[in-house]
Amino acid sequence: MKLMGPVTAILLALLSAGPALAAEGAGLDGASLSLAWGIPFAGMLLSIAILPLVAGHFWHHHYGKVALFWALAVLVPFVAFAGTGVTVYEVTHAALLEYIPFIVLLFTLFTISGGILVTGNLRGSPAVNTAMLAVGTVLASLIGTTGASMVLIRPLLRANDGRRHNVHTVVFFIFLVSNIGGSLTPLGDPPLFLGFLKGVDFFWTTSHLFHDTVLVVVLLLAAYYLLDRWFHAREEGLPPPPDPTPDTERIGLRGLSNLPLLVGVIAAILMSALWKPDIEFHVAGTALPLPSVARDIILLGLAAVSILITPAYIRERNGFDWEPIREVAKLFAAIFLTIIPVIAILKAGADGALAPLVALVTDANGEPVNAGYFWMTGLLSGFLDNAPTYLVFFNLAGGDAQALMTTHAVTLEAISAGAVFMGALTYIGNAPNFMVLAIARSRGVKMPSFFGYMAWSGAFLLPCFALLTFLYFR
Repeated sequence: MKLMGPVTAILLALLSAGPALAAEGAGLDGASLSLAWGIPFAGMLLSIAILPLVAGHFWHHHYGKVALFWALAVLVPFVAFAGTGVTVYEVTHAALLEYIPFIVLLFTLFTISGGILVTGNLRGSPAVNTAMLAVGTVLASLIGTTGASMVLIRPLLRANDGRRHNVHTVVFFIFLVSNIGGSLTPLGDPPLFLGFLKGVDFFWTTSHLFHDTVLVVVLLLAAYYLLDRWFHAREEGLPPPPDPTPDTERIGLRGLSNLPLLVGVIAAILMSALWKPDIEFHVAGTALPLPSVARDIILLGLAAVSILITPAYIRERNGFDWEPIREVAKLFAAIFLTIIPVIAILKAGADGALAPLVALVTDANGEPVNAGYFWMTGLLSGFLDNAPTYLVFFNLAGGDAQALMTTHAVTLEAISAGAVFMGALTYIGNAPNFMVLAIARSRGVKMPSFFGYMAWSGAFLLPCFALLTFLYFR
C-alpha cells in the first residue's frame, strides 16, 4: 500500500521542520489575505469535479501530480508571504488535528468493511430491494457511507441482474446508502467526522439530525418502492434476461471476524471524546491531545488486524483494492493544504475578503440565515466535495463547536444536513457516489450521464430538501 503521495510527503516534511520554526499560537491573519489565495483551493475542487469526467484517462494516471501542483500553488507563495514559521504552524495544525485523523478513520473503515462479504443471490423484488436499501441506510451511519456502499452494492446488483430495469435501484442506492444514511454519527460521512474533530459531540448529530434524516429516508423509500413496483409490473409476462449470477451459493455473511473490529472503531472514537487526561504533546506550536493520538493508533491497529485475519478470497470476491483510499489520501492532503488560507479569510468575518459570502448567510441583526446555510452548503457539496465544503461553512458560522451545538444548533444542523444530504445531487458530491457508479457500469448497468443523474436527483431530492427547509430551516 503506497498511501503516501507527494503531497503527503510535503506535509510530513514541513512537520519535521520542528517547533523552532513556529511560535506557539502563531497563525495567519485572514484579514490581510485577498481572494486570490482561494484560487488553489477552487482549482483543486474543480479538478476533482471536472477532470474525471472530461479527461478520465489522464486523471486516473496523474491525479497525484494534479494534487501536488495545487498544493505547491499555495505553499510556495505562502512561505514567501507569511514566512516559514507561520507556514509550518498552519500546516502542522491542519495535518495533526484534521488531515491525519480524517484519513486514518477512512482507511480503517475502508479496510474493515472490505473484509465483509455478503454471499448468495436474493431476488430483486420491490419489497426485497426496498429492504436492502433500508438496511444499507442504517449501516451507513455505523460503518460509513463508503463501507456500507462497498458491502452492499454488489449484492444489490446481483439481486437485480435478472431484471430489465435496474438503473433506478442504483440511483436510489446512491441517494440513501452512499449519502443520506451517513448523517447520524461522525462515522457515517467525512463532513461529520471533521465536525467531531472540531469539537462537535459524537451523538450531537444523532439527536439533531434524526428527524431530518427519518423524514427524507421515509419519503425516498416510499417513492422508490412505488417506482420499483411500476417497473416490476412492466416486466411481468416478458421473458427475463439471462441471469449472469444464478443461485450457486447460500445467502450468508463471510468475514464475520471483522464485525468486532467495527465495534472497536466506535469504541475508539467514543474513548477519544470521553477520556480527558489533560495530557498533550506539542508539535510545532500545535497541541495534540493524548486521546487523539491513542485513537488513531488504535484505529490503525484495528485495520492491521483486519488485514491479517481476513482470508484473501473475501477481499478478492469483493473486488477490493487499495486504489480508492490511495486516491482519497492524496487528494485530501492537497485539499487540507489549499483550504488553509480560505479558512483564515472566513475567520476574519466581515473584515475578510469573503465578507459578501458572510452577508448572504447573515441577516440585518447579525444572526445566521439557516436556510441560506443549508442550501449554500448543500449545493456546493453536490458540485464540489462535501467534506471541505462543510469546513468552509462551519468556519463561516464562527467555527466554535460549543456555540454551534447550543446557541446556533439549528445553524449547525443546517450545515450538517446540507453537506451530507446534498452530496447525493451529483456523482461527484461524495466519494462513494463515483465508486458505486464505476461498479454498476462494470456490471453492465446503463447508468445515466452526469446530467442525466442530476435529472433523477432533481426530481426526487430537491422536493424533499424544499420540505426540510419549510419545516426546520425557515
